[in-house]
Amino acid sequence: MTAPLTPSDNQPPEEPQHPDAAPAAGPGATAGTDDPPLGRELREAALITLVVTVSGVLLGVLWNWLAPHIPLIADTRNVYLKDTEGEEAIGTDGTFLLLSLGFGVVSAAVTFLLRRRGGIPLVVALTVGGLLGAAVGWVTGMWLGPTPDVVAHAKQVGPGVTFYGPLRLQAKGALLAWPLAAMVTQLVLTGFFGPRDPEPPAPDWSTAPAPGDHHGHHPPADA
Repeated sequence: MTAPLTPSDNQPPEEPQHPDAAPAAGPGATAGTDDPPLGRELREAALITLVVTVSGVLLGVLWNWLAPHIPLIADTRNVYLKDTEGEEAIGTDGTFLLLSLGFGVVSAAVTFLLRRRGGIPLVVALTVGGLLGAAVGWVTGMWLGPTPDVVAHAKQVGPGVTFYGPLRLQAKGALLAWPLAAMVTQLVLTGFFGPRDPEPPAPDWSTAPAPGDHHGHHPPADA
C-alpha cells in the first residue's frame, strides 16, 4: 500500500493552468497598451488642423466662382444697384453656407477613413481647423473677387457701365457651418462604424472546484 498523495494543509492549492489562458500582467504592465499614446494623438490632431485650415483656400476659390455677384451702375456722382430687387446678397451668403457644410462633411469623412479611431483631440482638431478654414475661405474669396473700392472701380469703367461689387459675407454665422458639420459627421461615423470594445470572455465553469472541496484535498490514491 502506498501513502495517500495529499498536499500539505499549510500550502495553498495550485490554480489549474489552461493553455489558452492569457499570462498574468506583471507589475509593470498597464492596461490599454493598444491605444495610441497621447503624444501621437496630439501630433495627428495638429496635422489635421493644419490640413483642414489650408483647404479653406479651395473654399474661397469655389465661393468666388459660384456665388452670384452684385451688379452695380454709376453716373457721374453716385453708384447704384442695377437691380434694386435682386437677391444676389442672399445668394452669396447661401453659397458660402452650402459650400462650408460640404467641406465640413468631406473633411470629417476623409479623416475618419484615414484614422478610424475617434477621440477628443480628433474632434477638437476638426472643429478648430474647420473654423480657421472657413475664415481663410472668407478672406480668400473676398481677395479674389472684385475690388472693395467701389468708387475707384466705377471711375475705371465709366458712367452707365455695369460692374460688380465686392464679394461680402453678410451673415457671419455662416462661418460656423464648417466646424459644426465636421464635428457632427465625425461623431456619427464613429458611432456607427468606429471600433467596438471587445466582449468579455465567458467564464469556464468546467474547471471550477467541486462543492465542498475548498481546500484542494484529493481522495487517497488506490494501492
